[in-house]
Amino acid sequence: MSHVGSGNSTIAGMSLGGGKKENFFFCLIEFYETENRWFLKSLYQVKEESNLTHDEVITTWVEGSDVKKMVVDFPLTRPPCETCHLVCPGTELCHNEEVTSVRSQMRALLGEDGKLVRENPKKYEQERLEDDKVQYSKSVLSKETKEHILSKSFKRKLKKGFIPYWNRPIDFWVWKHYYDQLLSLFNISFDSFGNVSVMLMHKFNYLLRHLPRDLKIMESDTYLCLIELYRAGIVNKRHLLDLKDISLSALARVQIAKQIEAKLNVFIYEKDLELISKNPKAFDSFILAIIGRCYILGQLREIDIDEKRESFIVPDFS
Repeated sequence: MSHVGSGNSTIAGMSLGGGKKENFFFCLIEFYETENRWFLKSLYQVKEESNLTHDEVITTWVEGSDVKKMVVDFPLTRPPCETCHLVCPGTELCHNEEVTSVRSQMRALLGEDGKLVRENPKKYEQERLEDDKVQYSKSVLSKETKEHILSKSFKRKLKKGFIPYWNRPIDFWVWKHYYDQLLSLFNISFDSFGNVSVMLMHKFNYLLRHLPRDLKIMESDTYLCLIELYRAGIVNKRHLLDLKDISLSALARVQIAKQIEAKLNVFIYEKDLELISKNPKAFDSFILAIIGRCYILGQLREIDIDEKRESFIVPDFS
């Protein structure tokens, strides 16, 4: 359901990064009814100031901007182990309901794949050879990862299993729908705590206690948004691949921002385009704000996991 026009047309994106000296960026976008257009209202680089600590700058900006909704790329929930009060028999024998449910689904996918091998091994091998071909023109969106036949890399991920002190149920949902695409386009995998430092976890938990209580915070992922932008024809594959090349990534970020500006009706000032070009974190915060735009417009993918536990959102630009 769209919330535009009901006083809820402002949203922020904030990409978090580890390291004491690493700067954060806030990106604030707002919908102006009179213009019938979205505007990138503020792209603010968080730096320590003479009278404020780094953390105080963040809380002061949020309070001063009067923003009520924000999207971050940081885990808002903990893995099952951290909230489980059962007597622990070890990870392999874990009987936590969340863990057993995910593992059951993983076994089912591998079982279905094994059944296809047994029933028609020749056809399976032919499809496997076709699936393994590396072709630039081949669409990475031709099927979702969970659709058979399963890729070799996804089968390895399923066999590696669900680690209850490392993964969350949302990880498995992302793997089912995006594992192959993330690997093909960005050479990465999604693991909730794969690149989160202990220091950053404590910092963010501290910030949560000091941010306004009426601030609604949602979690998302910039790479998933880029895939959905590509699926909708808003950005092209070449620019996504160029993000991995250090010599081309700055230009790729600008080109992606300009494509979003043109096709999603989001005005971006030249000074902000320059920040997006020079700072990957500014780009990530901008993408998170675009995800927030989808939240306001009611354009989100359905995620079939416990909504009470997860605050994870994925945009749908279709």
